[in-house]
Amino acid sequence: MRLSHLGDVVHSLPVFHALRQAWPRALIAWAVQPEFAPLVEQLSGLDRVILFARHGGPSAWWHMRRDLRRFRPDWTIDAQGNLKSAAVTWLSGAARRSGWAARDWTEPLGSIVLTDPAPPLAVPGKPHAVDRNLHLAAYVAGPQAVLNHTHPRSWLKIGKDELEAGRGRLAALFPNTSAPAVLLQVAGPGDVRSWPLENQRLLLERLARSGTPVLAISGPAEEASGRRLEEELVGYQEVKHWVGQRGLPELAGLLAAAAERGARFVGCDSGPLHLAIACGLPVICLAGPQDAARTGPWPPPGPDSIHQVLRAPQTLYCAPCLARQCARTEGLLCMEGIEVEAVINLLGLSPARVHVQLEPTAGDQ
Repeated sequence: MRLSHLGDVVHSLPVFHALRQAWPRALIAWAVQPEFAPLVEQLSGLDRVILFARHGGPSAWWHMRRDLRRFRPDWTIDAQGNLKSAAVTWLSGAARRSGWAARDWTEPLGSIVLTDPAPPLAVPGKPHAVDRNLHLAAYVAGPQAVLNHTHPRSWLKIGKDELEAGRGRLAALFPNTSAPAVLLQVAGPGDVRSWPLENQRLLLERLARSGTPVLAISGPAEEASGRRLEEELVGYQEVKHWVGQRGLPELAGLLAAAAERGARFVGCDSGPLHLAIACGLPVICLAGPQDAARTGPWPPPGPDSIHQVLRAPQTLYCAPCLARQCARTEGLLCMEGIEVEAVINLLGLSPARVHVQLEPTAGDQ
């Protein structure tokens, strides 16, 4: 069982699939936050989901411990590697507790709860989260059980109903074109990974002016930003909005349907971007404080990868810093410095083709 954020949920899916393949008769539970539970509940072979309402205070820990002890696991596997997941691993009461080697943990102190750590991954530097979990999966389930689960498209099974709903939503949003769309994950204020809202607005406008269908997706935390973009871009018919989107299966269905139509995804290094990758979408990762080599797109950008990472052109001594708050008095330069023109170039749209106009014309109203 594992405790995860959305990105961690996606990245640890190979561990689950390898375990199920190696131990077909085992009972497997997954400890997860309620907002991510719908994504794992539909996994074939998962017997139980144990919820942890991490913002619920002491009672949340009591309820989770009760549910863990009722499940009575013999073996707990920690595929997140921080103090919170270590606490869950300890509270499970399992005699065997496996996880990454201490040097691979985000918070190595937590590794003291393990009784069966995997050997260190023999790669230089800090390995990617997927490398760590493929290594862990091979350790706990055997190398053969991992072979079919190294690519993100094998990790997540989109339900037929969710996929059909996603196709229907796309058809309703873009009824007059089959052209590949660009999906932008709206980033809200207060997150150091957020691209400035003005840059997001300008990208949406420029894409619309080039005739590219584009969908701005904002979750509950970004709803205010999504509303603002919707109001400011009301005159641009090519720009559609899914504001305050809730429900991971619904989002996964739309992302998978968009992948069928050749869409691209633009977003910061966050859960929705990793979900998009698992649904088959090529992504452009706007990387600032995060280290894309550790948590960015998988497979990593390269000659054979469909994904790209974009950073600010100026060299910053502090980036990537992995911090949750920026310590620079000048502001968040690592994200502010990512230029709209650079995103357009990666999308294959020449800036010369894009007519820049800050307000809709009268004919657009």
